[in-house]
Amino acid sequence: MLSQVHHLVQRKAEQFGSSCALYYRDTTLDYQTLWDACQAFAQGLRRTGLSAGARVACFLPKQPETVFTLFGTSAAGGVFVPVNPLLKPRQVVHILSDCNVQVLVTSAQRLKGLQDVLQQCPDLQLVVTVDAPLAASAAAGANASCTEHYRESLATKITGWPDFVDADAPIAAVAERIDADMAAILYTSGSTGHPKGVVLSHRNLLAGAESVASYLGNTASDRVLALLPLSFDAGLSQLTTMFFCGGSAVLMDYLLPGDVLRALERFEVTGLGAVPPIWNQLAGLEWPSAVVQRLRYITNTGGAMPTATTRSLAARLPHTQIFLMYGLTEAFRSTYLPPDQVALRPDSIGRAIPNAEILVVDANGRECAPDEPGELVHRGPLVAMGYWNAPELTARRFRPAPGRPPELSTPELAVWSGDRVRRDREGYLYFLSREDDMIKTSGYRVSPTEVEEVVYGAGNIAQAAAMGLAHPSLGQAILVLVSPVSNAGTGTDTEIDDSGHALQQAVLGHCRRELPSFMVPQAVIVLAELPLGPNGKLDRKWLASEYSHYFQE
Repeated sequence: MLSQVHHLVQRKAEQFGSSCALYYRDTTLDYQTLWDACQAFAQGLRRTGLSAGARVACFLPKQPETVFTLFGTSAAGGVFVPVNPLLKPRQVVHILSDCNVQVLVTSAQRLKGLQDVLQQCPDLQLVVTVDAPLAASAAAGANASCTEHYRESLATKITGWPDFVDADAPIAAVAERIDADMAAILYTSGSTGHPKGVVLSHRNLLAGAESVASYLGNTASDRVLALLPLSFDAGLSQLTTMFFCGGSAVLMDYLLPGDVLRALERFEVTGLGAVPPIWNQLAGLEWPSAVVQRLRYITNTGGAMPTATTRSLAARLPHTQIFLMYGLTEAFRSTYLPPDQVALRPDSIGRAIPNAEILVVDANGRECAPDEPGELVHRGPLVAMGYWNAPELTARRFRPAPGRPPELSTPELAVWSGDRVRRDREGYLYFLSREDDMIKTSGYRVSPTEVEEVVYGAGNIAQAAAMGLAHPSLGQAILVLVSPVSNAGTGTDTEIDDSGHALQQAVLGHCRRELPSFMVPQAVIVLAELPLGPNGKLDRKWLASEYSHYFQE
């Protein structure tokens, strides 16, 4: 019985252990080798005395050790926390401290970048570096920049991967877990500023793997190019669906469009998932004939695919099925548009995935009539357990499913998405808008508040407003408007003199240092003052209207 995430790998190792599970550069790992590596990591965790449900974070790009860490943590009874490798130290340390991570797996170089902030993570007991163990001089250098408490213990908290997974060490007991237990925490931006951790159970991830594999028609002959970050629900899903059906995944971090096409050809890929900005780049390229013949399906997630991009891809890939998908981390996946409907309704997010129900309800929880706008509510086994360490936010987003029997002593919880949609008379859904100010750029959700907090850190900022505006390739691009503490000489409206230009460059430079690339503003505008509404707060609606076409001109 599959009741925990690591059982996906374990079962396939038992069924056909010599079949390929992972490709990484020139390395190939079959299912038995993958399972052995996951077990070795799990044993390393058990020897540390890791308690059931303890959090283990992985701050690495896509490489085999990343996969060993995620599924090995599950096998050890822990909870894995994949950290986007693009994040900067301030975001990484927030995640590590927020969910009380006890073990961090990273590289020596990434650890060096974190050494000045890890003292903010008192629960962190061990750091495992996947490359060569740190030399004594490197460890001493790290010690010099930490607090006294951390300095005294840091040298014993760092170990290299070979020592950690030493197969000759004694085997520790396995923590007992069931499918309702926590399996993972995926961090996603929230409207309050700091990223919030979505807690997923083993049942959530297994149900998601089975559901997605069923509508994609995945089999053991499929090979997926895993481009999306494993910290992203759709990226993690590419692994779980392949391991569910016995297919294989090619680990690759996105570089340039041409590299993607070469990888598709080299590894004989049959499935590719990406976000609209990547598809916009790939749609204009000449695809190798071998790829055109072999690529069975492509998927889109992380925002609406431009209709022109969809049509271009359909023309270049006449034998390839196109699946347009919508999901939210709180429910992993929610809807998909079948390939036979893409040409008919390319702006639709489709219907509910298998084993899920999608409701459209009004402010009173009543189901909306056809074409009546309402909030998308997702119910079913993919509904997450809630947000880590955020009971009030959990209570707002995870509420009793509408229309369920009131006599149930424990009401079923559904995800109230905050997305406004409509359902046509044939049952197909269409995204309309968000109920909050979240920015959707390059497939990522970005909190304007988090961007603004960093902008204020640049200094000399009286007011700051970040917003997402329509962009031809990114979906939305981030525009930041600021006014200086002293506005003398900065001009008015959009006029910027030398001092205003200097502030503009200072803000951009500060953001590039403190934010991952997808959160860095595409542009900064300096105004003498930002407009206020009747309540004395920033008039964001006026700003959004005034600059709505900024990136389209």
